[in-house]
Amino acid sequence: MALQGKHALVTGGGTGIGLAIAWALAAEGAQVTITGRRQEVLEDAATEGLHALAMDVRDEADVTAKVEAAVEARGPVQICVANAGIAEGAALHKTSMEFWRDMMATNLDGAFLTIRECFKSMRQTGWGRVITVSSIAGLRGLKGGACYTASKHGLVGLTRALSEDYLGTPFTFNALCPGYVDTPIVERNITSIAQRAGLNAVEALDVMVNANRHKRLIEPEEVAAAALWLCGPGSGSVNGQCIEIAGGQM
Repeated sequence: MALQGKHALVTGGGTGIGLAIAWALAAEGAQVTITGRRQEVLEDAATEGLHALAMDVRDEADVTAKVEAAVEARGPVQICVANAGIAEGAALHKTSMEFWRDMMATNLDGAFLTIRECFKSMRQTGWGRVITVSSIAGLRGLKGGACYTASKHGLVGLTRALSEDYLGTPFTFNALCPGYVDTPIVERNITSIAQRAGLNAVEALDVMVNANRHKRLIEPEEVAAAALWLCGPGSGSVNGQCIEIAGGQM
């Protein structure tokens, strides 16, 4: 129970990677606030140690109010996991400004707002961990996903800059960069890739599987294990890093 007494906040915590991270943190004793836009999904996921809190990371006022409420209920946030995100592709000539702004508002603005508000209470303590969930698309260009790639590159840049801002303090900032993970997002992307590339569902799934160097989808629990390591004993010198979870070198 290495995280006993710690309060963690995980955005996008009702499903997929976020839920796996929330479970892992709770298993080590943390009280975990899980956020997302759908209260019913969060409540279904809120097992022991997990607390549902509907929050739209795109809305500054909502993020400010909901993080304040979480701090009032469970104390300072000492583990902030900025995980909420959307993953969709579009060709450049078909990318509308609405599509671009929604992607940035969720993947980048939302992470910035979440970290900023959580850090207000974290900095009053003597220990803290900020983890962003980026992607392999945060480290290289992803074909067919220029908007998504730009948002995830921005998230990596934000993480690296914050690690420099608070170098030598008890707070670390690191990014997880997974490849294709076996989550509902993959299921939705099968249809999207199939339509864009003229493939059937099996062929579309193979595109994602083969993009991972070990030729299989990554389990959410593998990403959660990396997040838990960044919060565990001996992690204080791991700072400003982009940890690839993709089955090999990208």
